[in-house]
Amino acid sequence: MYNAVANGLAEAFNKTLCNLLKKVVSNSKRDWNDCMEEALWAYRTTHRTPTQATPYSLVYVVKAVLPLERQIPSLRLGIQEGITDEENARLRLAELEALDEKRLEAQQSLKWKFTSKWDGPYVVREAYSSGDYKLVDADGMRTALSMASF
Repeated sequence: MYNAVANGLAEAFNKTLCNLLKKVVSNSKRDWNDCMEEALWAYRTTHRTPTQATPYSLVYVVKAVLPLERQIPSLRLGIQEGITDEENARLRLAELEALDEKRLEAQQSLKWKFTSKWDGPYVVREAYSSGDYKLVDADGMRTALSMASF
């Protein structure tokens, strides 16, 4: 549990983070810790195929406001800034209610990644001179053929 090497998701994230840091650090590579915030922001606001969402949107339900949108106001920000406190509270409540649904959708999108890709265990029922084996599952119901020349 505490061994990062044994945790595939942690390893995948570490690899992605290292690749992001390689893109933003200078040639000396000694300023990697200064670029960490920028790299994490890039990761959090990038659409992920397995979840069909950005990590930021899974936490906060809304799309992240990019720094560029603050400098060049977007329609989204204009609409958000022009609403009353009551409307804002109502919208935030609706977003919070949608949060559980969005997280559930992301979890279901990830579910296929963790399904077993293997059947078994099997027991060898017969061994043939060709090197092939007749296998049956533990309760003797299903049979499979294992071929030595694959």
